[in-house]
Amino acid sequence: MAERQIYRGAFIEVVTEEVDLPNGHRATLDVIRHPGASAVVPFLSDDEVLLIRQYRYAVGGEIYEVPAGKLEGGEEPALCAARELEEEAGQRAGRIETLGSILTTPGFTDERIHLFAAYDLSPVPRRPDDDEVIEIVPTPLDQALEWVWSGAIDDAKSCLALLHAARRAGRLG
Repeated sequence: MAERQIYRGAFIEVVTEEVDLPNGHRATLDVIRHPGASAVVPFLSDDEVLLIRQYRYAVGGEIYEVPAGKLEGGEEPALCAARELEEEAGQRAGRIETLGSILTTPGFTDERIHLFAAYDLSPVPRRPDDDEVIEIVPTPLDQALEWVWSGAIDDAKSCLALLHAARRAGRLG
């Protein structure tokens, strides 16, 4: 398997690889290498979660999301989730539970996002990154789920994190 680096940025790398496929064919594939990330659904109560509305340049405006961010240099996913919760939402979790993980777009990237739910929150100072424009949006869980179903929340990691968290909370079968 031959690999050629096309681009290396702050946290992604783009490579072109010559690969032998399981069917015996050979293909040239472009792959984005990503360190992975964590996303967390913060529960303010049994019935209310904390969402963020964040400006995302790549999609041309603001979207609703759960707090999330990339893993830093071998960081454990649960620690990343806790860090991002504090930085973006100004909340410290007394307890974090694993909800699973997802592959974002396996056709061209190896990015895996680890999903968590956070409970027993207490306020701490927010520390958003310089490129983060974030508004905190406390939201009833049922409303957040309605936004998933209606498409008002169309960020895949947030949709899946909310669905997993709602199932854990006994809201979905």
